[in-house]
Amino acid sequence: MKTRLCETLGIEYPIIQGGMAWVATAELAAAVSNGGGIGLIAAGSAPADVVRAQIKKAKELTDKPFGVNVMMMSPFVEEVMQVIIEEKPAAVATGAGNPSKYIPALKEVGIKVMPVIASVAMATKMEKSGADVIIAEGTEAGGHIGELTTMVLVPQVADAVSLPVVAAGGIADKRGAIAAFALGAEGIQVGTRFICSTECIAHENYKQAVIKAKDRDAVVTGRTTGAPVRALKNKLTREYDKLEKSGASFEEIEQLGIGGLRRAFEEGDVQTGSLMAGQSAAMVNKIEPCADIIRSYFEGTEEIIENIKNKLK
Repeated sequence: MKTRLCETLGIEYPIIQGGMAWVATAELAAAVSNGGGIGLIAAGSAPADVVRAQIKKAKELTDKPFGVNVMMMSPFVEEVMQVIIEEKPAAVATGAGNPSKYIPALKEVGIKVMPVIASVAMATKMEKSGADVIIAEGTEAGGHIGELTTMVLVPQVADAVSLPVVAAGGIADKRGAIAAFALGAEGIQVGTRFICSTECIAHENYKQAVIKAKDRDAVVTGRTTGAPVRALKNKLTREYDKLEKSGASFEEIEQLGIGGLRRAFEEGDVQTGSLMAGQSAAMVNKIEPCADIIRSYFEGTEEIIENIKNKLK
């Protein structure tokens, strides 16, 4: 299935792997790229030398386009952006802030810029700033989230900008992909499903927690801090909930989460670790290679879309 996203990024399938902190390593990014999509290394809050090492490792694992996801609130964002400009991955996705000041330098060296946005206003701002692709992420997603659902955000963004729009949040299978294209997207971003891939190096306990998740297990914490996060409910999320309801300070709430992702990813701590995952976790039921996961989203999709169009005529 070919769209403008494929042409823009030089990929076979219109799918981007979400930039999940800790989870989205060079191994996962390269596997997704080798499978025909575009994988993203998650810079998270890692220092620049760690990001450079990850980029170099990905270059050893794939000769296909891959990118880096940069959180604008990282304390190392300046240094990380400089490393990216020097290493020249195919693309940069940004989140949790405005990347406008970095866009000219990134584009000057041929890097495609793909801001993750949660509102129409931010989408139009990013288009004016020179972005190449807009990733419209609904609140169903894992990790840091906005308020609008994918169903209402994507069509509004698709109407508001002329760039390729990528739908993100809650897209677990072919049905979600078809819905995303019906809403006006030209690609999809998938995060949670790739946690349960063969090539993802997250702890097996983390993967099994996703597979065992039920429909209401992906909960949101941190709304009182202004930085809501979606993760699978466990002892940690319950502690968050207690602190927020007790009126704890921002500092107390933030302190609780320090090291949570590392505990889940490296140690397999499914009780006090932060098991970031989207609502689509309840639809994930097995571990497969990235290439198989990607094909499952698109095999027969064009025919189904064509049939839908014919019925609507």
